[in-house]
Amino acid sequence: MKVVIFCLTSAALIQLAACGQMVWNNPYRTSDTGKNILYNVFTERPKHLDPVQSYSANEIQFTAQIYQPPLQYHYLKRPFTLMPYTSVEMPVITYYDHHDCPLPDDVDADAIAYTQYEISIKPGIFYQPHPAFATHVQSGWLYHQLNEEALATVYRLSDFPETGTRELTAHDYAYQIKRLAHPKLHSPIYGLMADYIVGLRDYSNVLRNVQSGLKESGDFLNLNKYPLEGVDVVDDYTYRIKINGKYPQFIYWLAMPFFAPIPWEADLFYSQQGLIEKNITLDWYPVGTGPYMLTENNPNLRMVLEKNPNFHGEFYPEDGMPDDYENGLLRDAGKSIPFIDKIVYTREREGIPRWNKFLQGYYDASGIGSDSFDQAVQLVGQGEATVTEAMAEQGIRLETTVAVSTFYIGFNMLDPTVGGTSEKTRVSARKLRQAISIAVDYEEYISIFANGRGLPAHGPIAPGMPGFRHGREGINPVVYDWINNGPQRKSIQVARHLLAEAGYPNGIDQETGVPLVLYFDVTARSAEDRSFLDWMRKQFQKLNIQLVVRSTDYNRFQDKIRKGNAQIFEWGWHADYPDPENFLFLLYGPQRKVGNSSGNAANNAANYDNPVYDQLFEQMKNMDNGPGRQEIIDRMVEILRFDAPWLWGYHPKEYGLYHAWYKNVKPNRISNNNVKYYRIDSDLREQKRREWNEPVLWPLVLAFVIIVINLIPAVAVYRRHESSMGIKKLRPKSS
Repeated sequence: MKVVIFCLTSAALIQLAACGQMVWNNPYRTSDTGKNILYNVFTERPKHLDPVQSYSANEIQFTAQIYQPPLQYHYLKRPFTLMPYTSVEMPVITYYDHHDCPLPDDVDADAIAYTQYEISIKPGIFYQPHPAFATHVQSGWLYHQLNEEALATVYRLSDFPETGTRELTAHDYAYQIKRLAHPKLHSPIYGLMADYIVGLRDYSNVLRNVQSGLKESGDFLNLNKYPLEGVDVVDDYTYRIKINGKYPQFIYWLAMPFFAPIPWEADLFYSQQGLIEKNITLDWYPVGTGPYMLTENNPNLRMVLEKNPNFHGEFYPEDGMPDDYENGLLRDAGKSIPFIDKIVYTREREGIPRWNKFLQGYYDASGIGSDSFDQAVQLVGQGEATVTEAMAEQGIRLETTVAVSTFYIGFNMLDPTVGGTSEKTRVSARKLRQAISIAVDYEEYISIFANGRGLPAHGPIAPGMPGFRHGREGINPVVYDWINNGPQRKSIQVARHLLAEAGYPNGIDQETGVPLVLYFDVTARSAEDRSFLDWMRKQFQKLNIQLVVRSTDYNRFQDKIRKGNAQIFEWGWHADYPDPENFLFLLYGPQRKVGNSSGNAANNAANYDNPVYDQLFEQMKNMDNGPGRQEIIDRMVEILRFDAPWLWGYHPKEYGLYHAWYKNVKPNRISNNNVKYYRIDSDLREQKRREWNEPVLWPLVLAFVIIVINLIPAVAVYRRHESSMGIKKLRPKSS
């Protein structure tokens, strides 16, 4: 018996020891262990992966790795610098007058009839493997005319057994620009581009008429049959775009997926009704020439990008900023990219499990929520942020940057109380907005809710943008005084004086004697959001103003903003491109949400409309950066500060944590195609995962031994019982 128990215990110990070599809580496939994979997260499922429709931050993290517009941003240089991507060189820009004669570069903008951008792309760039390109020597395209029988076994794109590829041409870029006007696609930038790309609005009308004349709704609208005046393909590697007048910011759009190439073969392939019914569309399965391709799309659980086997010819930057040499960001200079073979994105809706998996080494990077900030970050020296000792012991490092973003509280300028609808009420409403701007203490907000990760805003333009003013020149004199070499928020007494001048002494409407009540529309849901709303009520209470919060879902919130039914609301903006126009247009009158008839994108949610500001904006937007443009921007910002259509809020500082095995990371929110530069030391990661997740086996062994010991008496009783039964069977029966 003792020998049997000893053997059982020994076998269990050996088995547990063998299991100890494994990582028991690994959430990934065992076959992926030790591979060159980047593990990332996403919280919101992407809605659009078609580059003509996609315009959200949670979508561009995928599309920017898949598609290649002609230009991109230099990964390391600051300020942000455009450079060729698929183009041979930067576009050749030529100005023309109304007689099609070229003009000098320094000509006055009023003399320019149109601007021509000539773009030459590199030969030898090929698309990812895709069934849209699959052909047969005898039958031509394999999958362009699928019948029900052929579709019977197809449920996802990978079910097609054959794939093909072809070379990228200028025709593909022209095709995508035409898609901006497609009547079924509803591109979010169509309205803006229709004002600039020559003939795009007329082209949209042509396509709409053609679409309505098709016999069946599923018939393919072949854009190759219909020329667009503003786009001219010179040859297979050269195309031209014509822009009305002068629009210097257009070159930034050439670095966005909106202007990436789409092959007509893919458009035709995905137009088949049988594939659409199975959700096999360009919006779900992109096709590009970029460094990665989407191989798994389950937006409720997991999305996977893998290296495009046809991608080659791009190399890690060989130059950067002085600090980049010191920080080791140029160790891979000149090497072929991408370095990582595969990126696995896992959907994590909750912050706590995401944070715990990062600490266990199962995510390679992590943001920092308010709940985990003190665990991760400490302030040293002159307020400099660094990781805590516990994080440093794990080799985790902190990367910070001021985002080119602004978060603000907007006033609906069409509201009679906070906006004013007559000359008298406009003056009253302006003083009310100024009083509230002083009372809402964003320094306190940043300290409480952002753990100090932000800069109070003094206007709409984010730091790092041309046109942003630093120091004393950059303060908002309506809200701040310059004291002891720094801005100091004006006292609440100043705000109360303004409130009285607005007609609300001590928060009471002097005409009606009724306390002033204002309404705040938000999309808040979490406990942290409720804390913020309580804080916001207290800020208004300083002026004895009652703030009523109206919380709705995001779709309802957007509808209220679009119809002008909100009074005060919370919103934010992240720059699309590094130009002050990208912030200042948010308060441009013709861009207002309500009553917009220009066909533009309508991003002026406050419905602010100041003729002087609008005139300055129209003068500024087509100017090149320089002292003249800066002077106009300063006048525009001065007008905005006085009118106070926003509580200027704050510009967030982004904090990111990265494990020691995650290399070549330099935060860059303007450029989004950065994964190709990253490097993972998978051996170090595997080693650390084993160390940090080593199972504690002795409780299991102890429990097993206790169970075995407790079984000994039972086994002994059972054996005695069996022996006695055997003896009884052997006794002879009495006669």
